[in-house]
Amino acid sequence: MEKATSVQHVYDLLIKMNHQWEQHQQRESMTFLEEIREHFDGMTSLNMTDVHVMDCIGRHEPINVTTLADRIELSKGTVSKVSTKLLKEGWIRRTQLNDNKKEIYFRLTPLGKRLFLVHERLHVKVQQQLFQFLNRYSSEELNVLKRLLSDGVDLLEAMEWQDKSLD
Repeated sequence: MEKATSVQHVYDLLIKMNHQWEQHQQRESMTFLEEIREHFDGMTSLNMTDVHVMDCIGRHEPINVTTLADRIELSKGTVSKVSTKLLKEGWIRRTQLNDNKKEIYFRLTPLGKRLFLVHERLHVKVQQQLFQFLNRYSSEELNVLKRLLSDGVDLLEAMEWQDKSLD
């Protein structure tokens, strides 16, 4: 097969995979949010951003707004807005460290920890499925895939930077 044809074929497959991934993520998010509503007796108005903020808090507590924003790549304003909602709904609590009374940190409440564990189980399940899929490939094939994905991430980051410079 000619290289230009192969490049086009890879491009087409990447586009198709991206669409499939978006649809999968959307279905998975809807299913997960429905499961949360059932698990917590319909008492939640959470979206996936809220869940991912709580996930990050659960993995790194105590954590402050700045570190939280950096870890999940959201603005501090967005994190503040989400954390205010999560505080009001009882998913997280504010705390201060003994050596720094000025800075506010977040921790999960017992309710937030329950949700964190439900979310963690979902991630473990997805990770197991992806590992099972990837185990069909040889070490050499995985090295090529790692290089391709790493280069793809670099390309997308460069494109994002270019998009920002157009503003």
